Amino acid sequence: MTEPVEPAELVAAVEALLRLRRAEDALRRLNATLEERVQARTAELAAANERLRAEIEERSKAEEALRQAQKMEAIGHLTGGIAHDFNNLLTGIVGGLGLLKTRIAEGRVAEVGRYADAAVASARRAAALTHRLLAFARRQPLDPKPVDVNVLVASMEELVRRTVGPGVRMETVLAGDLWLALCDANQLENALLNLAINARDAMPDGGRLTIRTENTLLDGTYAAQAEIAAGPYVTLSVTDTGTGMPPEVVTRAFDPFFTTKPVGEGTGLGLSQLYGFVKQSGGHARIQSELGQGTTVSIYLPRHHGEATDTPITSLATAADTPHAGSGRTVLIVDDEPVVRMLVVDTLRELGYAALEAADGPAGLRILQSEPRIDLLVTDVGLPGGINGRQLADAARERRPGLKVLFITGYAETAAFGPGVLKEGMALVTKPFTLDALAARIRALVEGA
Repeated sequence: MTEPVEPAELVAAVEALLRLRRAEDALRRLNATLEERVQARTAELAAANERLRAEIEERSKAEEALRQAQKMEAIGHLTGGIAHDFNNLLTGIVGGLGLLKTRIAEGRVAEVGRYADAAVASARRAAALTHRLLAFARRQPLDPKPVDVNVLVASMEELVRRTVGPGVRMETVLAGDLWLALCDANQLENALLNLAINARDAMPDGGRLTIRTENTLLDGTYAAQAEIAAGPYVTLSVTDTGTGMPPEVVTRAFDPFFTTKPVGEGTGLGLSQLYGFVKQSGGHARIQSELGQGTTVSIYLPRHHGEATDTPITSLATAADTPHAGSGRTVLIVDDEPVVRMLVVDTLRELGYAALEAADGPAGLRILQSEPRIDLLVTDVGLPGGINGRQLADAARERRPGLKVLFITGYAETAAFGPGVLKEGMALVTKPFTLDALAARIRALVEGA
């Protein structure tokens, strides 16, 4: 027999059941609301993501537009400077040659030397400008060799002293155990002289110029920032006690045609040329400066592991110092520019050499594969016809081992003339060159002088 349920227990049970049903109803409503809220939040996140994507795209477009504007500004600044300088130089060349031609036609030859000198001087300045631009663009053909930087600094000390003048006290601090550097010694000389001139100009009231050399090990962190390989470098630093530079000038100091000097007192290419030469050599350049505290420019050059070369840094002799060659020597000149070929051929014949010529790589190769004796190949690096000067030289040496080769070029990729590429019996001369210098280099190769 079932026991009777007390009213209180019944009421409690009913209330519990009601609470359970209310909880179930609340849970159902919560589930429905939760789904709605999840859907709403998902939609909000999707909208926010779309807005973010649109903002990123808009920002990317703005940054690209800014980069393009900066690029065009730099190109405009660069081309404006080039046009200004070259137009001046071309005026001197064209004007001088024009007057030269007129005076010869009139028979007034007494003045022709002055006009010829003016044209040549302008042409040489144009050549120097071109080399500076190529150095900045890292397109200048270099001749890297082991260099004792201490010896180089010592050999230039008197020149630098005369350049900076008596108002500047000069001192050198040279490391006693300095490693050999691997670089183009002539370009390093130019860089050092440019830095000395800049230091002198920064000290109009006099001051102290310090040239320092030292061995430096660059760790991975700094090397990564400088975008070079970590390891040993030879450092050449030039420090002055001059006016110094603010940060905004330091950041632009290596830009081509950027200068703080008055108009006519600086081209703005000295530091850019230095920067291009150093980077092309696998090194790094750094400027440290404070207003009123002076400036230090440091050049980091890769260390050479090995012995120094015995060849001193000397200028080429002129043709006047070069005796005529003996008969029987033949030189092949390959260049696609008719005027260059004509000038070189005439120079060779003046020196007593037999001269052959070709206008492109395939024509030159056909001559080299024929029977005539050839003692020297003089070839431009950039040639039409699908065979460049380097390929022509390699093919020629397969048939004629030991053939002497002289490359002539005004433009060369670093990869084409990097360390070790110019083999024994090969040399390089850059355009524009004087015919005297070319004659001396040709004789040195052919005669073994």
